[in-house]
Parts: sequence; C-alpha cells; structure tokens
Amino acid sequence: MEKREKLYEGKAKILYATDDKDQVIQYFKDDATAGNGKKKGTVEEKGIMNNGISAKVFEYLQANGVPTHFVSKLSDREMLVKKVEIVKVEVIIRNRAAGSLCRNYGVEEGKTLSCPILEFCYKEDKYNDPLMNEYHIKALGIATEKEIEKIKEITFKVNELMKKFFLALKIELIDFKLEFGRYKGEIILADEMSPDTCRLWEVGTGVRLDKDRFRNDLGNIKEGYQEVLKRVTGK
Repeated sequence: MEKREKLYEGKAKILYATDDKDQVIQYFKDDATAGNGKKKGTVEEKGIMNNGISAKVFEYLQANGVPTHFVSKLSDREMLVKKVEIVKVEVIIRNRAAGSLCRNYGVEEGKTLSCPILEFCYKEDKYNDPLMNEYHIKALGIATEKEIEKIKEITFKVNELMKKFFLALKIELIDFKLEFGRYKGEIILADEMSPDTCRLWEVGTGVRLDKDRFRNDLGNIKEGYQEVLKRVTGK
C-alpha cells in the first residue's frame, strides 16, 4: 500500500491518501487536547497506544456484525481504513453520569442511569460542538431520517458489545463518543475507539483509565492508557 499526500490533519490524527481511491491511512499522533482544543499537550506514545486499542476494538466489533471503516493495522501508529465522507454529528452514549451530564443537569458523578442516554452533537469545534436533536440533523441536511435510524441502531449495538468487551477486562464503559461516515452509500462506524473517545473506569477501584486523566490533571496519563492497551491486547 503506497502512502501519498496528506489529506487532512485533525487534533489527534492525520489522514493520508493511498494508491487505492477507496482507502486512506489513518496516522495517530501523540497530541492531547481537551475543551475543543483549548487545553493542549502531548502524551508520549499516545498515538501508538490508541492505534493498538482501536485496532483490537474494531476487529471485535466487525467480528460481531458492526460495519466499520477499519481494514488493517499497518504499523505502530498507522491503520488502513476505508475512505468515508464523515457525517458531521458526534454520537454520545452515556451509561453512568460523568462529564457534561453532571455539569449540565446536576447529576451526581458515577450515578448509574436507568437506561443509556444517546446524545447528538454538531461536529464543529468553532461552535463548541453544541447538542442537537434529530430534527436539527434532518433540517440542516446533515443526514436523512434513514441514516439517523441506522446510526442509532449501530450505536446501541456498539454499546452493548463494548460494555461486555471491557467488563471482561475488569473495565467499566462509562460513556463514549462515536463518529460515522458514508462509504459507497452505506453508514459505517469511523474515527477511533480508544481512551480518547471512551470513559473507562477500573472495576472495583474507579480508577480513571482515559482522557480524563489529561482533562482533569490527574497525572499518570500514559500509565492509564498503557493499562487499557495491556488488557485489550494482552501485551
């Protein structure tokens, strides 16, 4: 697979063209951001760890019938993925209260919710990724009703699969963010599945093993990610 020109650079990843028009290389950086880029830093080997975790999770999800953009892991920092048109919606699932749910609704952190909460946010940093509903998405032409239903169906399936996956590793999936893309007319899961996009608490201790270590200045950021990598890959 020949790596060609840079197509896009985001906060945590870079996309490169390949000699196949339907596939791109996703490169994971060590850059860390929070608050829509207001807080910035670097976590040594974060890109390597997130690539390794994401690859394993995507493999697991695909083996259980979830359509994703993942093709293969190419190197420590690179994975080959399908070239998608990203849907400008971030989809969040919350199983327990944390983060903005606590800030916005006064819910006690860690409270187990009676059912998962699904949230949509407009994927646009300059507007601070505001919450939106299905009517916004349809009215603004971001996705069709059929696409929204597909996104919801995949999201709830991913939640059930990932809760089971992490619980077997003695990790609780508190909440997570998903992104989706269009590939040859179909909605598929894209982006990454890592401690950057998932809140992960150790079962029994409640130790945070995710990006909150960076967001909230808890220290030992690399160690948290390393622990997730070790449990996910067995290495």
